[in-house]
Amino acid sequence: MDEQNTQKSIFEVMNPKQTFEFGLVGGVMLLCTIGFFILIGIFLKGTNGASVTYDTSDNNIAVNTAGADTAIANPEAPANITLAAVTDQDYIRGAKDAPITIVEYSDPECPFCKRFHQTMQEVMKEYDGKVNWVYRQFPLVSLHSKAPKEAEAIECAGDLGGNAKHWDYLDKLFEITPSNNGLDLAQLPKIATGIGLNKTKFEDCLNSGKFTNKIQKSTAEAQAAGAQGTPYSIMLVGDQKIVINGAQPLSQIKSMIDSALQQL
Repeated sequence: MDEQNTQKSIFEVMNPKQTFEFGLVGGVMLLCTIGFFILIGIFLKGTNGASVTYDTSDNNIAVNTAGADTAIANPEAPANITLAAVTDQDYIRGAKDAPITIVEYSDPECPFCKRFHQTMQEVMKEYDGKVNWVYRQFPLVSLHSKAPKEAEAIECAGDLGGNAKHWDYLDKLFEITPSNNGLDLAQLPKIATGIGLNKTKFEDCLNSGKFTNKIQKSTAEAQAAGAQGTPYSIMLVGDQKIVINGAQPLSQIKSMIDSALQQL
């Protein structure tokens, strides 16, 4: 006989209880190994996802792409983009003859709009005379029920005090709102008086619904321009329309502006 035939297998020398325990341990180890590789796969897949906050009840979303400086705005605007022309009816911050215009569609209760507002304030400081900023209303009603009334308040401030008061009111509103429907609407008249507007006239305007149709029209124009969330902006450089989707970081906006200025 050879050595192979004279040796018994491990299972032949084990009693039934030992055989059962051996099989049980081996099965558990196999399942743990499979689970480990499944978790690794899920983790690797998850790290490639974009940071976007949205409400699935409709197509309007609040977009956050500012989680890291690697977030990139879409440099190629759709060929068929339809943007309502900038006119004297718009509220414009900065030199009207600036070579670059950034048209922003925004929701005053959107937290990413609040962040982007601060970014744009920095842009206006650094690119004085080179960039102007147009603010348009795009309240996401399904997310922020208070946003339409706040949008009306912004419009009333501009109607009563002109372009400067519009921007003063907008800056203060974004400064004090906690976002996500957190602002007490009783603050709206207080903001108005704080920037020097007449409280009675402001409240009369706000209660009249005077700007409801204008805001609805602005919302429709935002959607026609390709907006599916806020903030949604379009940079105009000559005949070019360059989409800035979401709350892009300052570094990204500056890079886009610098590139555009070099082409002029």
